[in-house]
Amino acid sequence: QVQLVESGGGLVQTGGSLRLSCAASVVSGRTFSGYTMAWFRQAPGKEREFVGACRWLSGACLYYGDSVKGRFTIFRDNAENTVTLQMNNVKPEDTAVYYCAAAKSLGASRSDEFDYWGRGTQVTVSS
Repeated sequence: QVQLVESGGGLVQTGGSLRLSCAASVVSGRTFSGYTMAWFRQAPGKEREFVGACRWLSGACLYYGDSVKGRFTIFRDNAENTVTLQMNNVKPEDTAVYYCAAAKSLGASRSDEFDYWGRGTQVTVSS
């Protein structure tokens, strides 16, 4: 079992940057490095959207949603049990609650494939 806590959300202007962090506490089972870690977001009235993921086998953080490619970057630190979302050149449409999630499945990218979720952190981008 994994407990996830997000932090770093807030208000940012269009074109600015923001860094979100997710701290993981592994209660039982496999170690943090054995989970695919991802960020999702959900804007009011919209479905939860995949932002990006770091797979557990390679550790590669190369998998991003089309709307954030080239602007957002994910890092994971298996020694610190953290995963970070660096958001650059943000846009008003990036306004959402951002969630950290963990999956046992290697190639997970759909929200229903993730086993553990944080409570989310609000990001608001002003125009």
